[in-house]
Amino acid sequence: MQPRGEPFFEVEDVTIDRRDVEALRSIAEHGSMNKAASALGRSYARIQQRVSTLEEAVGPLITRRRGGEGGGGSELTDNARRLIARFDRLCAEFSGMARSEESVFPGTVIKRMGSLALVEIEAGVVRGIVSGDADAVQVSIRSDAVALTTPAEAPQPAETSVRNQFRGAVSRIKCANGTACVTVNVGADTPLRTLVTETSLDSLELTVGDTVIASFKATATRAIPVFGAE
Repeated sequence: MQPRGEPFFEVEDVTIDRRDVEALRSIAEHGSMNKAASALGRSYARIQQRVSTLEEAVGPLITRRRGGEGGGGSELTDNARRLIARFDRLCAEFSGMARSEESVFPGTVIKRMGSLALVEIEAGVVRGIVSGDADAVQVSIRSDAVALTTPAEAPQPAETSVRNQFRGAVSRIKCANGTACVTVNVGADTPLRTLVTETSLDSLELTVGDTVIASFKATATRAIPVFGAE
């Protein structure tokens, strides 16, 4: 597991994270997408493509000026500023929470679907974002992205955007600063660690030994090649 606490949110199944907001801030600062890319050490083409993807989900983000006496450039729209403000509010909320962790499982890619893949791990098959071409991977699941419910209240996959579900038994509960780290045995050598608020914990009335359903989205599931794998 590795500490992780980077906030993100989703609009129309598009994940918006720190790198996206950094790019928008840099465009606002430099007045040009090309200059923003250089300042961030990123590819202009990738930033342009990413902005286009975000605009399909949230609407216009950049107003582009044609070259002329004053030169061309790019400016943020009010929509982009609202998106940045939303992310800043999310960061403020995260600052009061315990740092998130990742549970890491060894796995094997069994089917690829573009950037997504089905990966078999000890606990079952998960859908996640995969990088590289290797079949041997490590699957990371962010603890703050896992939702816990009782078996009776678990959402059906067809009725929600959640793509992965595991059934398991609560093996440990540790509370601190308004949050609770709930460890769930899902039938693998590695337990699944989840991060919930103490309010959610109280509403679930969880105790060690209880059976729960852990649900998490494909966008919170990352599969990276095992070092040395072909």
